[in-house]
Amino acid sequence: MSTPTSSPHRPTSVADLRELQGTELGPTAWFDLTQERVDAFAELTGDRQWIHTDPERAAASELGGTIGHGLFTLSLGPAFMEELMAFDGFEKSLNYGYGKVRFPSPLPVGSRIRMRATITAVDEVPGGAQVTTTQAFEREGQDKPVCVAESIGRFVEHA
Repeated sequence: MSTPTSSPHRPTSVADLRELQGTELGPTAWFDLTQERVDAFAELTGDRQWIHTDPERAAASELGGTIGHGLFTLSLGPAFMEELMAFDGFEKSLNYGYGKVRFPSPLPVGSRIRMRATITAVDEVPGGAQVTTTQAFEREGQDKPVCVAESIGRFVEHA
């Protein structure tokens, strides 16, 4: 990842998280999607579908070239969130899962992407909060997002 575009928010309590609810965080710095990164993701996951890994075949298709895996884009979410919000004010923060996830637009290799996030819900749970964050991944020069995901995290306050 690259240098954040601004200092991250530093919540240290459930009350701080509630104050951020509805606030757009970001954007992050731009991330370059290279063929090497896509190939490494394909190797790691075993998803070597030609639309991701065969530039010659993909160039001859309606895609015009290879595209990044949707799950590659989604997997950038935690690192992008670290640019937007520091989690060190809590004993721990955990990825609890995802709600709705959509990939409305392909992400061609050679593109640059970044993320904006909005905390959409803060629900108290024993010891802390469950936080739903809507993450919007955008491609440089395009209005339509390449991924929109509801990320759910658990934040445990210091005892």
